[in-house]
Amino acid sequence: MADTAAPGPTRALILANPASGSHSPELVSDVRELCASILERTEVHLTTAPGDATGAVRRALERTEGAPDLVVAIGGDGTVREAVQGLVPAAGRAALAVVPGGTGNSGYKMLWGERPWSESLKAILADHGIGGSARLRRLDLARLAETRNYVYLGACSGVIADALITARDLPLKGRERYARAYADTAAGYPPYPGRVVVDGRVVHEGPTVLANVGGGPYRGGRFLVLPDSLLDDGLLDVCVIGGEVPAEDVPGLTLNAEHMNHPATVYARGRTITVERTDGGRLPLEHDGEYQPGIGGSATFEVLPGALPVWAPATA
Repeated sequence: MADTAAPGPTRALILANPASGSHSPELVSDVRELCASILERTEVHLTTAPGDATGAVRRALERTEGAPDLVVAIGGDGTVREAVQGLVPAAGRAALAVVPGGTGNSGYKMLWGERPWSESLKAILADHGIGGSARLRRLDLARLAETRNYVYLGACSGVIADALITARDLPLKGRERYARAYADTAAGYPPYPGRVVVDGRVVHEGPTVLANVGGGPYRGGRFLVLPDSLLDDGLLDVCVIGGEVPAEDVPGLTLNAEHMNHPATVYARGRTITVERTDGGRLPLEHDGEYQPGIGGSATFEVLPGALPVWAPATA
């Protein structure tokens, strides 16, 4: 939902991950200069370890003076994921802006599409308010009950999660790395015995290639796994691709949402979604591009309507 009465930001915390394979000092400098030219205060935090961005956001928002009202996450979906973990408990004291600097950039694309980052950031900083081209929206999130973490883009079981494990050992970067990892994982991938329950109703039971819960329509910046997903309807979407679909075919099918016409695909919406593995084994699961090693045989997602304030186009 758009908030036309929201004032524009005045103080920014910029987050960037120097360890990322796509990190660009030039991009960070350009973002800092643009923010500093318009806002009262601009600070940059370069992360040092996993989870550091979340801690930096929390510490900044706890300050009694000079706390930021805008958090700018530069990078891919991992950086955005960490920023979200710090923002949501702050109860709206700051809003999120995303600058694409990663591989997938799904978090940026679902808000701003193909617009250049400089255009979207200028709209947030200087062209907000009634009649402007940027508005503050409150997006729905999911919360993974087993870890209490917030899910921004989406979570996926099965082949997509297992491909993240394969990617760890590949000497490649960016999309090439994950494309190779997915291809290697998908070759002969055995579907797991699964069940998906939406608001107490079983919508799928049987061989499962993947079950994606979210969230934004895109995964990996290109694949329309949840093409009908709305960002602020108070519901979570789930797409299940059953074992009749070879895992190798999933990228081609989801590139243009052709999987939606396949009889092995189940699509549903609800407030609580549970994804299970029914053979007693561990459920392979990731969310927002991070593998979840501590998950047992099931994962339950609860919708948090309007939990995340984020700057987005006024026309959204």
